[in-house]
Amino acid sequence: MSTNYAIAVLPGDGIGPEIIQGALDVLDAAEARFGFTTTRNEVAAGANHYLATGELFDAVESELRGADAVLFGSMGDPRVTPGILERGFILEMRQRFAQAANVRPVRLYPGVPTPIAGLTPERCEMVIVRENTEGAYVGQGSTVHGGTTNAVAMQESLNTYAGIERVVDFAFRLAVGRRKKLTLCHKTNILVAAGQLWQQVVAEVGARYPEVETDYVHVDAMCFHLPLTPERFDVVVTDNLFGDIITDLGAVIQGGLGVATSANLNLDGSAPSMFEAIHGSAPDIAGTGAANPAGAILSLALMLGHLGEGEAARAVEAATVEVIGGMEALAGPGMGMNTAEVGRRIAEIVRAGNANEALVPDSLLGTLAALPASRRV
Repeated sequence: MSTNYAIAVLPGDGIGPEIIQGALDVLDAAEARFGFTTTRNEVAAGANHYLATGELFDAVESELRGADAVLFGSMGDPRVTPGILERGFILEMRQRFAQAANVRPVRLYPGVPTPIAGLTPERCEMVIVRENTEGAYVGQGSTVHGGTTNAVAMQESLNTYAGIERVVDFAFRLAVGRRKKLTLCHKTNILVAAGQLWQQVVAEVGARYPEVETDYVHVDAMCFHLPLTPERFDVVVTDNLFGDIITDLGAVIQGGLGVATSANLNLDGSAPSMFEAIHGSAPDIAGTGAANPAGAILSLALMLGHLGEGEAARAVEAATVEVIGGMEALAGPGMGMNTAEVGRRIAEIVRAGNANEALVPDSLLGTLAALPASRRV
């Protein structure tokens, strides 16, 4: 019997619906080839829905909670004050669904251009694990005397042993299945209290994994080493804010935001995990066909692996790499195809089963091996 998965689809804003359609075309092809099925529930969320109804995450929480996984497009619109959608939906989902680990592979694929001279795919293959529910993104802060020259703003950063421990343990498990090296990235010489807690947890959890070598790099030094010697890193674990920043740098190294992917993982099976490309909604190019759906499609590959469809995940990744590796540019007219055509071309390769899997000998499955099994509802 074939397996059916309940997928919540949130296209969102800007280019989100376009890239998600590309991912769904590829999902159709994967289902046809590998025999599983999905029941897809498209959920109305984002700027248009908020402006029409005032609703944010509260309105759809129960609907999303029943899914095996969430496939997310993008969210953000200049008509909505910055922070409303991000805090009221994205951060709320991460926290209420305990999506504790944000996993972002940083991989330079064959044929994909990078701005780093001389960089080769063999030198750039790491995973950055970002704590996803705490730090400066707890959304707590206050302003006194706002709108005056005496304004005082306070923004809180929360770090708990339990929150750090669960993501650090996951990062060590990930390292065990890879090259057995874990690097903590923080700023312990300035953020002393938080830094000491992170170091304590890494040391204590690391004792459970003696086969894994541990390392430490300040976040500012990481911004130097990451583009110049990415081969130094295997699994990097870091706090929420630092992870948000250095993964965007990693995306540039691997060819741009259009090919970068992520998984927001619930680690205990209590709620669904969410999969999304890391770029924003790019409203300036929405509807032009200039967006690259590769990041969304590679996020689909992560989702398929999370659901237990490893062969399909590998096929989707290989097909995506075959297409983007032949492009002269990764966005805009230089792609040689529009957004929909890129998605359909990748889907054709997946359906035909003729992707060159040698392009990804160390596929995303190396990451997926350590992902928690999906919650079957």
